[in-house]
Amino acid sequence: MTSPTTPTDTVPRRLADEVARRRTFAVISHPDAGKSTLTEALALHAKVISEAGAIHGKSGRKSTVSDWMEMEKARGISVSSTALQFEYGDCVINLVDTPGHSDFSEDTYRVLTAVDAAVMLIDAAKGLEPQTLKLFQVARDRGIPVVTVINKWDRPGQAPLELLDEIVDRIGLTPTPLFLPVGIAGDFHGLLRRGDEGAATEYIHFTRTAGGATIAPEEHYTPEQALEREGEAWVTAAEESELLSAAGQDHDQELFLAGHTSPVIYASAMLNFGVRQILETLVELAPPPAPRKDVNGTLRNTTDPFSAVVFKVQAGMDTAHRDRLAFMRVVSGEFERGMVVTHAQTGRPFATKYALTVFGRERTTVDTAYPGDVVGLVNANALAPGHTLFADKKVEFPPIPSFAPEHFATLRAHTADKYKQFRKAIDQLDSEGVVQVLRNDIRGDASPVLAAVGPMQFEVVTARMLSEFNVKTHLDRLPYSLARRTDAASAAELARQRGVEVFTRSDGVLLALFGDKWKLAYIQKELPKLTLEPLVAGADD
Repeated sequence: MTSPTTPTDTVPRRLADEVARRRTFAVISHPDAGKSTLTEALALHAKVISEAGAIHGKSGRKSTVSDWMEMEKARGISVSSTALQFEYGDCVINLVDTPGHSDFSEDTYRVLTAVDAAVMLIDAAKGLEPQTLKLFQVARDRGIPVVTVINKWDRPGQAPLELLDEIVDRIGLTPTPLFLPVGIAGDFHGLLRRGDEGAATEYIHFTRTAGGATIAPEEHYTPEQALEREGEAWVTAAEESELLSAAGQDHDQELFLAGHTSPVIYASAMLNFGVRQILETLVELAPPPAPRKDVNGTLRNTTDPFSAVVFKVQAGMDTAHRDRLAFMRVVSGEFERGMVVTHAQTGRPFATKYALTVFGRERTTVDTAYPGDVVGLVNANALAPGHTLFADKKVEFPPIPSFAPEHFATLRAHTADKYKQFRKAIDQLDSEGVVQVLRNDIRGDASPVLAAVGPMQFEVVTARMLSEFNVKTHLDRLPYSLARRTDAASAAELARQRGVEVFTRSDGVLLALFGDKWKLAYIQKELPKLTLEPLVAGADD
């Protein structure tokens, strides 16, 4: 029998240990819930940065380290995705940053294909908002367990139990707080740590720092000391904890991983209150990377030979680097920089000489990566979101579905002499997934139709066309708001209908565009045999 210390067993054992250390997650939220601020607060607590540069109020502050586009810095929003890796305790955390603006929710959807857990960030005053609901549904559909953070408790907001009731009522998720706030929203004293059967086990008191730029000092007290220190505020929090326990809202790890419950933490990312508790919760409860099904439904174990999925492609991240980065999530095996892998979609070899971790403008060379890690590959012109890379035996993972676009416009070069650059730019932005590009014989290639989830995607396209390709463009909006997948047999009949136009997307999918849901309903009623299938996260699904 092979002993545990023989060389044949060393590599898989080391790989399994590295997999067990990984926690890969993304933050999902509505715009202005504090996602960028939380991202920096987490980085601050992990000592990746020494001082938070979050945009508080979006004036007089520097932009967050994860925001890189001029548009992001000017408006205080996130429209791109990058990744940050850091060690915390014995674990390796991969925080995949996502666009905060609702117009870029498709990018967030792609990120959710690359993570093993999500943090759902909720504004204490506003509760569950439309973008949060939409992204939560995507996380639920993917079977991703969700940790809930109720943010901005330093500002006036709803009562703690009201927010929990809203989560139950609106999305059917049972919240199981691990920590409850001591003090009402707007008067945040600290956190009560809940133990078995809702018993208060500890009081964590936070002290503000100047501008919330550094880690908030913590003081820890017993329940008896907390009662003496906080009085009625502590009594209220302790009673609420007991009420939650009586209602069955205590943490159960199996129910959490199954997506039925969600651990809850109240926090203020701006003041760095509760941030350490969020990190500790992710380390203790979030799942490590798990096997993933390939296109044939066969599980690819994390200890199988190297394979990875590309979930994001981005160019123009830095004017000093005119390259194209493909972000891949390692699914199985060990990645070593310089290894030659195979691109599943083309069967061609791909060299990995330039492998990086990227967060904002910061780039660090990656020599080794394991399942759950996110690696940026430089000059990856052949790679697109959903593509698979592998070593050894071929494997291919399912493609990433596209979001249902709701905004449409034609784009053309301002002058004919720029047509060649125009086509090159359109092809690049299409392959990155910045927008979906639609074509048909009537409109031709000179004026392709751009399809987007939100109109700000058009702004990104026109800005990047000018800054990266020196092509000034003209955009004309189209009167469509719905898209449905169709087939060749239905396309001819649909094209004859007034107010309907059929296009071919660059991936070969046929899409029929409609002006509104009433037009769609009329066509479906009059021509029920035609194929009209909804896309992922459609507005009218």
